[in-house]
Amino acid sequence: MTHTPQTWIRRLLPVVAVLALLLSSGCAMVKMKAVSNTDYVMLKRGDILSTGKLSALSQESLSVIGLTESDCSKDLITCRQTVATNDGLQSEQRLSTLAELWMQEALALTPKAKGNEPIELPPAALDAWLETARYSYLYLFFSGRSPAERALEDRLTQVRDYYNYATEQAASVVFQRTRARALEGEDINLPVRVDEWTISAKFDQLKLEGVPRQLVAASSVSFAGLRSSYRRDGFGAELVAMMEAPALAQAIEVEERKQDLPVYSEMPAVNVTAVLNFSGNTLEEILATRQVQLEAYSPDLSSIQMRGQEVPLAANFTAAYGLWLAQSGFATESLRTLFGRGEGIREPHIYLMQPYDPNKRIIFMLHGLASSPEAWVNLANEIMGDEEMREHYQVWSVYYPTNAPIALNRYTISKAFNSTLHHFDPKGTAPASHDMVFIGHSMGGVIARLMLSDSGDVLWENTRQRYNLQGERLARVEAKLGPVLHFTPQPNVERAIFLASPHKGTDAAGNRLGRLIGRLVRLPLTILGAFGDAFMALQDPGETDGKKPKEPVITNSIENLKASDPFIEASSALPIQPGLKYHSIIAKRKAEVPTAQSDDGLVPYWSAHLDGALSEKVIVSGHSVQETPEAVLEVRRILRQDLLEVEGVDAAH
Repeated sequence: MTHTPQTWIRRLLPVVAVLALLLSSGCAMVKMKAVSNTDYVMLKRGDILSTGKLSALSQESLSVIGLTESDCSKDLITCRQTVATNDGLQSEQRLSTLAELWMQEALALTPKAKGNEPIELPPAALDAWLETARYSYLYLFFSGRSPAERALEDRLTQVRDYYNYATEQAASVVFQRTRARALEGEDINLPVRVDEWTISAKFDQLKLEGVPRQLVAASSVSFAGLRSSYRRDGFGAELVAMMEAPALAQAIEVEERKQDLPVYSEMPAVNVTAVLNFSGNTLEEILATRQVQLEAYSPDLSSIQMRGQEVPLAANFTAAYGLWLAQSGFATESLRTLFGRGEGIREPHIYLMQPYDPNKRIIFMLHGLASSPEAWVNLANEIMGDEEMREHYQVWSVYYPTNAPIALNRYTISKAFNSTLHHFDPKGTAPASHDMVFIGHSMGGVIARLMLSDSGDVLWENTRQRYNLQGERLARVEAKLGPVLHFTPQPNVERAIFLASPHKGTDAAGNRLGRLIGRLVRLPLTILGAFGDAFMALQDPGETDGKKPKEPVITNSIENLKASDPFIEASSALPIQPGLKYHSIIAKRKAEVPTAQSDDGLVPYWSAHLDGALSEKVIVSGHSVQETPEAVLEVRRILRQDLLEVEGVDAAH
């Protein structure tokens, strides 16, 4: 009997149907699917915080109890309740998944930031963030294994990030409420209450003077002009507390100069790491509590104790420095000062880049003409970002009026520096006051060298003869300018680094452009301060036909830097402190020009070169050589060598 193809098909249909039924009723089929390297990373690391979707691990947990991400997005409350009560999940699965589900809600309830304006969190959003932190905290410390035991697990990193980010949000609310209280004269130490939550704050470890004017999350800002951002992974929210900026002595009218302003201040931006600790000693007690403590620490601490375990503390060492410089207005102010316009500064001010530490040696940085502490942005950041250097050094920087005569700036900077030292270490016995390192760029290098030199009678005799000082005029000038022109080396300085410094002056200051700029530079009487009458006395009355001059005749900083200027000629020959270790970093614009004939556009090699330097590094660069990676690396090399020689610390390893 012959069967047609149609007949065979009709007979096979029931068999196919049975097979299909068997396959659909439990005979699973596993298929292999290739995973790209990008998908591999996303499957392991992607989560609600980085991609807006639940992590693969949370989705797996939901799948175990018969839920999907779609189910949860439709009814988060029911989803969380199911996850919390279903016995099909292990403790770690349950707690980490609940932390991510609460973060999903917190992100949805948090308003979008508008520019730099602080976000006002609704109570429901804060509640969700605190629940995120709570479940993250429980996963980290109450789920059976310590953080150290799962240190290499991706899930630990994810949940730690949930905890840190939630802490950041809670800290913002506490700060806003605390500052509002301070402005109204209320007790800032009282706990903050939001709905059913009570948040106590503990900031005493930071030793802040007053309430910050602004609290900024380090994760919310980035900086143009900074090559590197130094931070450390760990527990806690990385924040910056912005304090009120110190009042500087401004170039205002003489009669308004009676205010006594400090000559130093700590940088008005402080790196802070905040953590949340929940009340209770068991998982059940912490789940039931609405009491939480916000604790703030200095990132100088590498670890803290949490629930009887030593955990690494998160830290950001760049954010405060970057924010301070970004908000300082130094660039505009320094130019106003140079040209004697507006409210430029009139006296040096010493900035401590971190709270004073008596056990860390001081690196003192002096910027150059028309500049400010911004000149050191990358160098200071690299030093503070290096763990070994941060442990042994503290950075001080001076901000001074660069239009003033070099001799006057040397005197006032020395006075401000020593006043600051005396304030923090009156007896001069702390390690901070010994084996200091001076670093100067351009005119700042010239001033630094003079601070480390002995004038003898050279400068005074030069001035006396130059201005033909005699009689009463001699007595008047000597009484005021004698201390300015007579000086000895700053004690306890062990090393100095000079960058692109015109120790013997520069022809650029005397060329046509230099003379034009020199004529534009003004010296308001407020810059000359108490020395104004002495400078006036230097004026030869005969040169003004007996009329009293309107301005004191005294060379400004531009004129001081001429290679032919009498002051620079005399001061360049002064002996440097015996035993001082010093180094030169010199720039030249064109690689093909022989070094001896080279210049950096402003400073020639013959002026920047110093006999007796322990090292001399020539870098192809313009005058702002201190900004180059090559110069930063050279300074770091010198400082590492310094640590080895002075403290026996091998910072290279």
